[in-house]
Amino acid sequence: MNQISPLAYVHPEARLGENNRIGPFCCIDRNTVIGNNNVLLNHVIIHEGARIGDNNEFFPGASISTKPQDLKFKGEETLCEIGNNNSIRENVTISRGTASKGTTVVGSNCLLMESMHIAHDCVLGSNIIIGNSTKLAGEVVIDDNAIISAAVLCHQFCRIGGYVMVQGGSRFSQDIPPFVTVGKDPIRYAGINIVGLRRRGFTKEQIDQIHDAYRLLYSKGLIAEGIDEIKRNLPQTKEIGYIIDFVTNSKRGIVR
Repeated sequence: MNQISPLAYVHPEARLGENNRIGPFCCIDRNTVIGNNNVLLNHVIIHEGARIGDNNEFFPGASISTKPQDLKFKGEETLCEIGNNNSIRENVTISRGTASKGTTVVGSNCLLMESMHIAHDCVLGSNIIIGNSTKLAGEVVIDDNAIISAAVLCHQFCRIGGYVMVQGGSRFSQDIPPFVTVGKDPIRYAGINIVGLRRRGFTKEQIDQIHDAYRLLYSKGLIAEGIDEIKRNLPQTKEIGYIIDFVTNSKRGIVR
């Protein structure tokens, strides 16, 4: 049975699962689907197009599936999909998709800290942490297990690899490859994310291979030459394959 405050508004067409708690002054619009065991504290707004899984917690002021801040948006029916077990803190805003991709996606087990913004058509994986006031422009992709610190500005169409650590206050308009730390101003490669990899259970051998891959990659003037060196000198493990695929398919170029 859902617990809905008498001071909340739930549209008659909204579809709610079981055991959700809807606090005072929340608003749930039409064309929304909410799963089970979610908690909406006070003043949370769920706009049309939201598709929310189970066991999520939304803190005061969160605004989910908002109208995209994109002048090309013409009112088409689009979605914002949220997975399971996410903590979405105060004043977080997440826009729904546009005709470009149709859906904004946030995976599961993510922590989205206060006042951060996810724009239209972004695709976020799972186990991601994003710090206070960080802003993601449209169609950004973030792979699983990334950590992005506070007050980071990410240009549209960028991709952020898995297991990265992005320094607070950074600005970037190129892709960030997996397993690395980046920071400083202007932003640049600052080594591999050794602490994060150890915490995630990577072995010393895996970490050494990742380190060798980036040593080879960044030692060459051309990225393509670095990729060739990696292919010739390192075993083609899953991690090395991920690096090669990411860098080879980067459309914006990678942070160096």
